[in-house]
Amino acid sequence: MNYSTLQTAESLARESMRTFSQGMAYAEESLRNLSENLDTEIATTPFEVVYTEDRIRLKHYGPKKTKGKGVKTPLLIVYALINRETMLDLQPDKSVIRNFLEEGVDVYVLEWGYPMRKDRWLTLEDHIEGYMDHVVDFILKTKRLPKLNLMGICMGGTMGVVYASLHPEKVKNLVTTVTPTWFDTEEGLLHLWMKETHVERLVEACGNMPGDVMNLGFLMLNPAKLVVEKYHGLMANLDDKDFLENFIRMEKWIFDSPDIPGETFLEFITAFYRENRLLNGTFTLGDKAVDVTRITMPVLNIYSKYDHLVPPSACDRFTKAVGSADVQDLCLDTGHIGIYVSSKCQRDFVPHIAGWLKERDGAEVRKTKGEKEKATVAA
Repeated sequence: MNYSTLQTAESLARESMRTFSQGMAYAEESLRNLSENLDTEIATTPFEVVYTEDRIRLKHYGPKKTKGKGVKTPLLIVYALINRETMLDLQPDKSVIRNFLEEGVDVYVLEWGYPMRKDRWLTLEDHIEGYMDHVVDFILKTKRLPKLNLMGICMGGTMGVVYASLHPEKVKNLVTTVTPTWFDTEEGLLHLWMKETHVERLVEACGNMPGDVMNLGFLMLNPAKLVVEKYHGLMANLDDKDFLENFIRMEKWIFDSPDIPGETFLEFITAFYRENRLLNGTFTLGDKAVDVTRITMPVLNIYSKYDHLVPPSACDRFTKAVGSADVQDLCLDTGHIGIYVSSKCQRDFVPHIAGWLKERDGAEVRKTKGEKEKATVAA
């Protein structure tokens, strides 16, 4: 390398540092001017806590009076144990919860809370046959109904599938969103990493699976986009108040990451990611066999085309495996989080679910795939 080349490189480096310093100064000034006027609150839709048990809470959002037809059957939403359900009410104009209320849906949300050291040995059975079942029974008793609508999100959807398999008599309609049910896929780094990562050592060292470690892992799935590109976009939009408010709301949600009870996490990784036992019919919860063909209620399965955490190949076999003949798959043109917060999905996601539930809110007629096949042959 000759002297002139070194001079050029040094000049470029100095210019880059000068540009960076100017950008930081501009960023600091912009944030100082805007910080007092930013509205960055999340989860602002009013609710009532109607049931508590240990660390969990059941939040009730009463439906709004609508001119059109509402949904009489209450909807229980079960979020994942990873991150928090506040994603569903991130900002007033992009709130899954508010959109459901506008559609006349009576919404309950199970909040898992923040696991403590004493929760280290809680199992999947404790969460599904314990907390979830207790919450379902509370809602049914309160509403004096035999069944409710169940909606599961991501890991919460997988848990919902297990619950609906064990208690089909309590679930009128089942909705799964970005829910992994088939884990023998090489699409997406998460599925590959979960099969090989020594989570036993992490849990042995930490007790519960740290939420911060999970967050770091998610960022490393696509660091260029989730770290570099994201914060470059922030620097370029520091004078855009709406952008800043939404950015900070999202950051609040991302980094509000509860730990996951250690034993539950180990069970989930082993039984599903490593051994793919859910749709194969080999999974047991405690001493109960989980058979998805017992899911005979209507099923709506929604997933995302560009999901880097739960790819379509992890979702699209589910409706073929259940016992119900009333099934529907919907693949949206978005990613794992965009399904809840993107402007397009605000128009498609909740309205589709609400419309689907309204069509099935009357008298119940369950048809299994076997009955459908028999009817076809008879005709």
